[in-house]
Amino acid sequence: ISNYAPVNRQYYLLQKFLEDYYRINKEESWGDTIPIPQKGYRLGDSLPEIALIKHKLRLLGDFYEPDSSHIFTDSLKVAVMRFQFRHGLTEDGVAGKQFIQQLNEPPVNRIRQILINMERLRWVPEEPETDFLLVNIPEYKLHVYEEGVHKFNMNVVVGQAQHNTVIFTGNLKYIVFSPYWNIPSGILGNEIIPAQRRNPYYLRNHNMEVVQGTTVIDPATINWSQYNGKNFPYMIRQRPGADNSLGRVKFLFPNEYNIYLHDTPAKSLFGESTRAFSHGCIRLSEPAKLAQFLLRNDSSWNEARIDSAMLSEVQKYVTLKDPVPVFIGYFTTWVDGKGKLHFRKDIYKHDEKMAEKMFTSSASL
Repeated sequence: ISNYAPVNRQYYLLQKFLEDYYRINKEESWGDTIPIPQKGYRLGDSLPEIALIKHKLRLLGDFYEPDSSHIFTDSLKVAVMRFQFRHGLTEDGVAGKQFIQQLNEPPVNRIRQILINMERLRWVPEEPETDFLLVNIPEYKLHVYEEGVHKFNMNVVVGQAQHNTVIFTGNLKYIVFSPYWNIPSGILGNEIIPAQRRNPYYLRNHNMEVVQGTTVIDPATINWSQYNGKNFPYMIRQRPGADNSLGRVKFLFPNEYNIYLHDTPAKSLFGESTRAFSHGCIRLSEPAKLAQFLLRNDSSWNEARIDSAMLSEVQKYVTLKDPVPVFIGYFTTWVDGKGKLHFRKDIYKHDEKMAEKMFTSSASL
């Protein structure tokens, strides 16, 4: 049986918190549901609900004070921010709608969430002691590891619910500076071709060109009304530049899903707490930092040369000497490097589907 024991340490870290939640669920009085506030509970407020917020946060380990008063104190504000950090919410210290919704989640629901993620981890290999990248989709983060040690992370944008980013493993082999964007047939049919029909200057205005092999085709010679994304005999690509949808660099780990990591000109989206906006690829908030990390042992590349390649108008492929494993994962709860338990929303409903298989409605936990 020991041959089939989980090997990923996250499994055992979650197991310890599972025991805490069983205790809270069985022995502790969780208390009533807190009403959703119109404007949020904040520093200086005095309301009966604030005592209940303190009670729940104390059970969860975010509030350390023996205070059970109705006053929203400085200590409570810090506790609220701890909880917000652990749940991927804006850390403003205000107990607003999203905060209260997460805090009201019954312990039994968290037990199920932990069990679902532990089941996932049973099939996850041990973390390698090499360089590797991990994207956790519900967290909207890319984690970068150097020789098995966590080096840094960055915000990412992942696929919308209808354009799920796929869960898989690959090897990052290529960096492409100042890339062309070869537009996929789905986007061609749904967006680009209809836009070109409406406006014959659409492609020109968006720095796009029609190509057949290496030959550039004049869009004016094409009868756009007879084509859709599936029967279009040419390729449309967006030239390198500031407005390119892939930004200034992309990172390729060849895969059947045509998913890769890339820069983006739409920087404002990284400020959102929920970041599922793409067509499936993964947009990076700090692509130059990742390029510097991947090329750090290559003496022919330095920060200045990377910046220059990103600002060029000419596409440049770089092959990594040693491919770097990339893991695209889906974990809605995990324990971070400081021993803090995190929860995130089930954005693609993967937890929901697993719950149907793992739990029956009458099952007691």
